[in-house]
Parts: sequence; structure tokens; C-alpha cells
Amino acid sequence: MSTDDSVPTRADRPRWRKKRYRFLMVLVLLAGFGYLNNSSLLVSTPQEPPLLLAHRGVAQTFDMTDVDGDTCTAEIIDEPTHDLLENTIDSIRAAFAAGADLVEFDVHITADDGFAVFHDWELDCRTDGTGTTRDHTMAELKQLDIGYGYTADGGETFPFRGEGVGLMPSLEEVLAEFPDEPLLIHIKSDDPREGRVLAERLSTLTESRLAELTVYGGDAPIEQLRERLPLLRVMSMDIMTSCLAQYELYSWTGIIPGACHNTQLHIPEGYAPLMWGWPIRFVDRMASVDTRVVLVAGSGDWSEGFDTVESLTRIPDGYTGLIWTNRITDIAGSVN
Repeated sequence: MSTDDSVPTRADRPRWRKKRYRFLMVLVLLAGFGYLNNSSLLVSTPQEPPLLLAHRGVAQTFDMTDVDGDTCTAEIIDEPTHDLLENTIDSIRAAFAAGADLVEFDVHITADDGFAVFHDWELDCRTDGTGTTRDHTMAELKQLDIGYGYTADGGETFPFRGEGVGLMPSLEEVLAEFPDEPLLIHIKSDDPREGRVLAERLSTLTESRLAELTVYGGDAPIEQLRERLPLLRVMSMDIMTSCLAQYELYSWTGIIPGACHNTQLHIPEGYAPLMWGWPIRFVDRMASVDTRVVLVAGSGDWSEGFDTVESLTRIPDGYTGLIWTNRITDIAGSVN
């Protein structure tokens, strides 16, 4: 047989084919590594249930359909089943008693540089006062009836009118009443000065107490807090966007971006499955850098929460982070 009819050997293959073969092998190895390093199927499923984050404590509920930033939610509450008002000492205490692991509340700076625990920028919706919260001193805000505007029947009756006088707490009162419990503080403005003043107030706390607090809010005040209190866990949209963008880019390797350290991530359930290692490895990775993961319902708009027993069926197996709820008393006994 002539040499022209011989079968080509491995050495006779074109060089470009060898390079392509090696490139494909590298891709296969990388894909295999990425899968093995991120699949929750290959790790044991934790037996611990998710933790519960109670939004505003135990509050009066309302239908969140069509609610936007201008809605006075005190005017659309459901028929009351309890007498608690959001963002009060009693509502926070009741949330912990119901089973909350973390309670969220809102703060506004006051005219005398205190911090009032109250949700609304304007006083007119819930109270018998007028103007903005920051226009008044803490002493003036203490004179208001924070139950004044609540109605479940379009203004026919006001079940809490007269019952909320003096119930708007200061931040100092909340911290004193709950000296050891984990708390989530929400700055409602984007005023950098508010971050500086809050940092001054919190700077008197011990490191162990700061470790149980998280503050989130606008980019500007949170930047001031992070600069002045680096040990404090903080979160803003800028921090979360930076963290998740970098995480998606290269954390299939298991490396956690510095932007993800010592913060809190509020992840909408529709987006969560796109995270490398979701849910078990993702939560474990974030815990290793002192970052809390909070799963919020839907797209995360308008504080959507897991508010019914039925909604809890959407929590993935093995998820041990926090879940956001507006109705802690309705779901606490059903999380397992």
C-alpha cells in the first residue's frame, strides 16, 4: 500500500484542530467546576427553617394592590383584629413575641437632631399633626396622636383615634427597650447629613451591640454611616447593586466580592435563582463574610412580603436566610 493511502496519525492533525480541542476541554472543565462549586444538589440540605424579618413590627394590614408612594395606607386598613400600630414599642415587642428573628422600623431625623421612629415623611396621613416629621422636635412629635388617621371604612369610623397619643418612640427608646435583639433601621431620606448624625448617635454603642444592628436607606446617608462606622452592617441600593453585579461576574469560582462583605441583601424571589449557588451555597457564602440575605416576595416592589401560609410554599428547600413578612403573626407558626 502506498504512503498516500495511509491513515493520518494524531501528529498529522492540523494545529488549529489541536488548539480547538484543548479549548473545548478547558471549557468543559470550567463548566464542570462551576457546576460542582455552585450546585446546592451536592451539599446536604440544612434542617434549620428560614428566619423571619417583621416589617414595621406587628402592624395594621392593608391591601397592597395599587399602593404607591403617595398612598395614605392608614386610610385603607383592613378591619382591625388587634390594636397595635406600626413602628411602636408595643408593635416591635409583639413581633419578637410572635417569632420574629429581626424587626424592621423606620426613622426620620427631627428638628432637634433626634430620630423619630415613624414611617411617613408627612404627618398628615396618620396623625393629627401637619408638615414633615423633620420640621418638629421629638418633644413636639410626642404630643401627636399617631392613631388619628386610621380608618377601615372610608372615614366613617376611626378605631384608634385618641389611642396613639405619645406612642411615637425615639430611636433611643427603641434601643433601650430592646438592648440585645437584632434590629433593622430604615433611614427614609437620602440626606447625607442624616447619616452623619445617626453615626454619631450609634457610635456610643458597643461593638457587640452594633453587630446586632443593620441600617439601610438612601445611598448618601448610608455612605456616611459606612465611612464613620465601618463595623456597622449597612445596605443601600448602590451597595447591593455593586455586590450582586460583581458576584454574578466571577463568584461562580466561590470568591466573594469585597462589596458583599458586612452588608444585607434584599433579593426578590424572581431574581434569586440566578445567584450562583442559590440557595444553600449562596446564603452560606454571604454568612461567611457577615452578610445577611433577605428573600422578599415577587419583584420586591413596595415591601412585598411572604404574608400568607400559602406563600411560604415558594421558599426553596434549604434556604436558611431571612424572609420578609408584613404579617408576622399570620405566618410565624407555619415556617418549618
